[in-house]
Amino acid sequence: MPSFDIVSKVDLQEVDNAVNQAIKEIGQRYDFKGTQNELELDESCLKIVAADDYKLQAIKDILIAKFVRRNVSPKCLDYGKEESASHGQVRVRAAIVQGISKEKGKEIVKLIKETKLKVQAQIMEEQVRVSGKKIDDLQEVMQMLKGKDLGIELQFENMRS
Repeated sequence: MPSFDIVSKVDLQEVDNAVNQAIKEIGQRYDFKGTQNELELDESCLKIVAADDYKLQAIKDILIAKFVRRNVSPKCLDYGKEESASHGQVRVRAAIVQGISKEKGKEIVKLIKETKLKVQAQIMEEQVRVSGKKIDDLQEVMQMLKGKDLGIELQFENMRS
């Protein structure tokens, strides 16, 4: 029976490269001169410390531009709450989302069931497997999911016929 897997993966090496490029650009930009700004990547979390709200938004914009240039979806970043830091600085953490959460998996399965196509969807750990008798139905599910904004980047892999 034909099937495929819906996953949400992030290439952490490309994330690291994008963060390093962003750090370099922040160090060179004129509007950041004389201010204390930090961008740090832990294993699965980004820590941003900026001099003020304007600079925090500018750092986020730089990060998004670097992510897009390296074919990494900015949707993989889950920003936390902005906090005040010392000396009037602003701090925020952004988790790098890997895999599909149970809630998103249930949402995807619900969307697939609403299409009334003859396919089955099941949640398997951090991915969703879709199977059906016709490959055309599976491709229709893919197109439908590509058109929806679920807040995470989806990839389709392991297409078996």
